Amino acid sequence: MTSSKERVFEGPLHRLARGAWQSLLVTGLLSVVVGILVLVWPGPTLVVAGVLFGIYLLVSGIFQLVAAFGPHVGGGWRVLSILSGVLSFILAFFSFRHIGDAIVLLALWIGISWLFRGVAVLVGSSEVPSGVAGRGWAICYGIVLLIGGLVLVIWPVGSIVTLTLVAGWWLIFMGIMEAVYAFQVRKAANQTPSGV
Repeated sequence: MTSSKERVFEGPLHRLARGAWQSLLVTGLLSVVVGILVLVWPGPTLVVAGVLFGIYLLVSGIFQLVAAFGPHVGGGWRVLSILSGVLSFILAFFSFRHIGDAIVLLALWIGISWLFRGVAVLVGSSEVPSGVAGRGWAICYGIVLLIGGLVLVIWPVGSIVTLTLVAGWWLIFMGIMEAVYAFQVRKAANQTPSGV
C-alpha cells in the first residue's frame, strides 16, 4: 500500500523556487568571501584579487544565464539576465587576461556589470506582484547594485588599493543582501504548494 505522499507530483514552479534560493545563497556567500579576501590583502595580492574577481564573475554569469532560462521568467528579466550574464563572462575573461595592465578598465567594467545587474534585478522585482515575500529585498538589492556600479564607474580610482577596498566592501554588502534574499525565496518556496 502506498501513501498519498508518494503520489504527489512536484510541479515545475515549486522545483524552480526550491533550487533558486540555493543559487542565490551560493552567489551571496561567494561574494562575501571574495570581498573579505580583497579587504584582507588589498595591495600585495592584487593578482589573487583579480583572479578571485574573475571567478566570481564567471560563477555569477553562469547563475544569471541559468536563471534567465527558467520556465517562469518574464521577457524583460530574461533579456537583462542574459545581457548581464554575458557581460559577466566578458569581464571574467578580461580579469584573467589583463590583471596588471587594465585594473582601472576592469573597475569600470565591473561597475557597468553591476549597473546592468542592478537594472535586471529591479526590472525582475517590479514584475513580481506586490506582497510577495522577498520583493522588498530584491528591490533593495537592485538599488545597492546600482549604487555600487556608479561608485566604481564615477569614483576617481587613483590607486589600486582604493579600488580593492571599495570593491571589497561592496562585494561583502551585496553578498549579505543576496544571502538574505535567498532565505526569503526559500521561505516563499516552502509556502508554495508542491503541485504548482
